[in-house]
Amino acid sequence: MIIEPGHMTLADWREIHEGASAELSAGAWDAIDASAAAVARIVAKGAPVYGINTGFGKLASVRIADDDLATLQRNIVLSHAAGTGAPSPAPIVRLMMALKLASFGMGASGVRRTTVAMIEAMLAKGLTPVVPSQGSVGASGDLAPLSHMAAAMIGVGAIDVGGKTLPAADALAEAGLAPLDLGPKEGLALLNGTQFSTANALAGLFRAETIFRSALVTGALSTEAAKGSDAPFDARIHALRGHVGQSEVGDALRGLMAGSAIRASHAVDDPRVQDPYCLRCQPQVMGAALDLLRQAGTTLGIEANGVSDNPLIFADTDEALSGGNFHAEPVAFAADMIAIALCEIGSISERRIAMLVDPALSGLPAFLTPRPGLNSGFMIPQVTAAALVSENKQRAYPASVDSIPTSANQEDHVSMAAHGARRLLDMADNASAVIGIELLAACQGIDFHAPLKSSDALEAAHQHLRAEVPTLENDRHFHPDMEAATTLIRTGSLVAAVPASLPGLG
Repeated sequence: MIIEPGHMTLADWREIHEGASAELSAGAWDAIDASAAAVARIVAKGAPVYGINTGFGKLASVRIADDDLATLQRNIVLSHAAGTGAPSPAPIVRLMMALKLASFGMGASGVRRTTVAMIEAMLAKGLTPVVPSQGSVGASGDLAPLSHMAAAMIGVGAIDVGGKTLPAADALAEAGLAPLDLGPKEGLALLNGTQFSTANALAGLFRAETIFRSALVTGALSTEAAKGSDAPFDARIHALRGHVGQSEVGDALRGLMAGSAIRASHAVDDPRVQDPYCLRCQPQVMGAALDLLRQAGTTLGIEANGVSDNPLIFADTDEALSGGNFHAEPVAFAADMIAIALCEIGSISERRIAMLVDPALSGLPAFLTPRPGLNSGFMIPQVTAAALVSENKQRAYPASVDSIPTSANQEDHVSMAAHGARRLLDMADNASAVIGIELLAACQGIDFHAPLKSSDALEAAHQHLRAEVPTLENDRHFHPDMEAATTLIRTGSLVAAVPASLPGLG
């Protein structure tokens, strides 16, 4: 992936997150050189400039002598590398590094070509700094996580190489790289910014899109299993309300069920007047989730293409302007939106599972087993889905409404974007498991309607599951079935198997 600073798409960032290599476009280097030259001229003038020849945060008033400028930058990296907790997943760290490349490529950070090239080289050689996942409050940048990245670049800390953790100095040496010597402002530029929060939020967004599309398929399957109506998916209903996501979801569900013999079997003289909300209101709930994910995607797309360190260097005037682009409030809001969407996608899915196992609501055998009583069938998988949904409800509490003063009250309002974004992958795992259980339950319900068939699209989904998990005739060890179904959700395999166009981020 060639990084074009300021012009990267969500699809580009997804490719990098999924393993594509990344390097800056050739056109970015002139702006980087001009920015570094501006810093050199600012240093030569001798006037105090924050982050270049002063202390940091509450110590900004302390003037640093020219002979100590290199030590100043090294010290800030070492002192700020104070994260804790489990190491961040390697794909997220690599995405964070690529985001930092894009930010530096805008030519407003004052770093030298050699520093930017070091990030490129580490990405190219598979050197992934070990970055503890906790310690950022999402203001003044993701200081602790980015400091661990910067520390690895100067030969301190640890680096993951192909799943093996080595001392940073040893890993660099084995790769033929020398530890970086930091110039004025470079340590601060490396550790200041929102790239850790943004990388985690993007990873959560990409997972959420896959889960959303999978839940459209399982929702349509559940509608078929319960012999529900496709009338609530009529485009005329949604046109009268006007929400784009709602209309697209209605179109998708109607398309998924098109040509179904199961639907045709009860299209006339069905004594039921209305389906429960978990079936009937799918366009409204899932459409709102889609609109929310798209808004989050717009915010994160802008953030990923921006510059968020401080101070910012304007080479045309040799100015270093101190501001607050490091404050990750936009990322925190976006992460909260993704969390809410994940929570609701799983919540309505669990309600469909509960409906299917209840014979009074679904018209199917109790707990979807041919011999209830002797067999418990889907009794406890529904309980598991309920447990996961409740976990996600607790995790969906907005992180952005929290704040705590730091740095002796110099940094007195913070975004909490880092943990707001970090929770998303765990929430996505929970939601994937819920949708996986729904896939099992819906296909089991459809099996009771044989020899009637569903639509071509839904039969493809049904057969895709049945290639991995047979119909449940009698109780058996359920966990492997759940793991297999969840894998189909998590990997996007179910969506890929369905010959239908499903809406997403766009």
